[in-house]
Amino acid sequence: VAMSTTGDKILDTALSKIGEKSLFTKELENALERNEVDLVVHSLKDLPTSLPPGFTIGAVCKRENPLDAVVFHPKNCGKTLSLLPEKSVIGTSSLRRAAQLKKKFPHLEFRDIRGNLNTRLKKLDEKEDFSAIILAAAGLKRMGWENRIGQLLGPEDCLYAVGQGALAVEVRAKDQEILNMVSALHDADTVLCCIAERAFMKRLEGGCSVPVAVNTLLKDGQLYLTGAVYSLDGSDSLKETMQTGVSYPHQNEDGPNDDVQHVGITAKNVPGQAQEAAENLGVELASLLLSKGAKHILSVARQLNDAH
Repeated sequence: VAMSTTGDKILDTALSKIGEKSLFTKELENALERNEVDLVVHSLKDLPTSLPPGFTIGAVCKRENPLDAVVFHPKNCGKTLSLLPEKSVIGTSSLRRAAQLKKKFPHLEFRDIRGNLNTRLKKLDEKEDFSAIILAAAGLKRMGWENRIGQLLGPEDCLYAVGQGALAVEVRAKDQEILNMVSALHDADTVLCCIAERAFMKRLEGGCSVPVAVNTLLKDGQLYLTGAVYSLDGSDSLKETMQTGVSYPHQNEDGPNDDVQHVGITAKNVPGQAQEAAENLGVELASLLLSKGAKHILSVARQLNDAH
């Protein structure tokens, strides 16, 4: 069942300005609620950290490359952002990307660009408005357009969005049969990384209208989470990294714990203690940033964004 959402339809306004939390999810959730469909598939980064009552993320699939990618206008083929001429215009509708890249590449200008992937690539190729645009590498790879990626932005250039690159399957929380069926799709490492990222975002009360960014790494039973907040122009920022152990044995957690959700995710086949550790990591990292003044940076960003 193919559907369009508000976010797909309003293409002349920056996402951060529409002011609706569930831009790409509401219509799908309505169909789920009316039992017209049994599961809906989203990009995890489109799902708010608090889901409406009665819904849960029943599966988080193995994450595609979560990094951001630069797609260049054909005339700039073979260049990188640092090699583009002074005042080159880069298209992105993400406050997070713009804030980080303005700071890193002060010689460039950033302008909003909206639309689905084909629309954006068309705008880039057929007009002279943009020297390059920034997109999620995952979307380009999934569409088979990986050859358009001119430069991948590593964590030193641009931290990615919470949940970027992962697909989420949303189901009715009470629908045990469907929940059990889709739980086979869970990728344990991705689940733990995304729980930590979502908990970080939730504690900060971030969303589309403020620049919040992350980078996670799971290695040898240790989960490392880097999180950052930025002012809109990137001049003010806070960034920290924390880690926690997540190698716990799987216990049969039957009984009342069946439906424990961690930031909207139900993952029965991932050890509960590991999920808890991941969630605590996100909360603690956010609390650390808040204690250093993140709230001020974010509220100024929010006000400026609303004022535009």
